[in-house]
Amino acid sequence: MAKNEIKEAGLKVTLPRLQILEFLTANKGKHYTAEDLFTEMRLADQDLGLATIYRVLNQFETAGLVIKHQFEENQAVFEIDTGEHHDHMIDIDTGKVVEFYDAQLEKRQEKIADDHGYELIDHKMVLYVKKKK
Repeated sequence: MAKNEIKEAGLKVTLPRLQILEFLTANKGKHYTAEDLFTEMRLADQDLGLATIYRVLNQFETAGLVIKHQFEENQAVFEIDTGEHHDHMIDIDTGKVVEFYDAQLEKRQEKIADDHGYELIDHKMVLYVKKKK
C-alpha cells in the first residue's frame, strides 16, 4: 500500500521513504517533529539519518502525503494526510497535540462565512489549552 502511495505521489520508492510512510501510517493521528520521528524510528531499529528524515518529510509535504503544522513558536510537526478534516488543541504546558472534530462547530463556521457573504473553502483551527486543576 505504501509503495503505491509513494508512486502515485510521483516519487521514487526508496527504503527511507517507505519506512517513514509506513511508520506515520501506523501512527495515524500522532504528530511528530523530525527529531521525534528520528528518535522513534531508531527505537524501532530503523537506521535513518536526521537529514534524510527532514528531506523525506519535505518531499512528502510537497506531494500531499503529510501535513506540516507550525503551531506558534513550536517546531514544525508532521502528520499523515488522511484526507479527513480535523482541528487541533495544543496543551501549552506539555506541547501535546490533540485532534478533534465537532460537526456543530464546522456548521457554525460555514454560517459565519455565509453571513458575511463568503463561501468557506478551508480553515485551520488551533485552540491553545491548559489542563484544569
